[in-house]
Amino acid sequence: MKIQGKLFIWLSVFLLIMAVTYGVWSREPVGTTALVLSFGLAIMIGFYLAFTANRVDAMAQDNKEADIADEAGEVGFFSPHSWQPLSLALGGAFLFMAVAFGWWLAYFSAPLLLIGLFGWVFEYYRGENRTPVCSHCARWIG
Repeated sequence: MKIQGKLFIWLSVFLLIMAVTYGVWSREPVGTTALVLSFGLAIMIGFYLAFTANRVDAMAQDNKEADIADEAGEVGFFSPHSWQPLSLALGGAFLFMAVAFGWWLAYFSAPLLLIGLFGWVFEYYRGENRTPVCSHCARWIG
């Protein structure tokens, strides 16, 4: 995490220099404000990463002799057969189309979004994909 902190701090220095240069040359307040806010965001992230790097163990990216495979591991669990993202995508598409075509379309997109959201969240609580839990917790889940 040390390298990320350094990158963001250097990015913030660059953004500050560009904000001053842009502000002096253009005298345009909107772009200057955007660059100053970008500087503030980059310095906050850089300070947080540099501050946190001192409190965590060194990672493989901090070691110059490390291989790419040193940080390899399990990425996560991805459901191979879920239909819920399709429902969320259709509901989101209809909701964004409601902005262009009329808000009445939002009434049709809301059920799709809710079905997709609840289905994705509770996909492994019911049915054939139910995750086994301890007997004490099972009576609370149902």
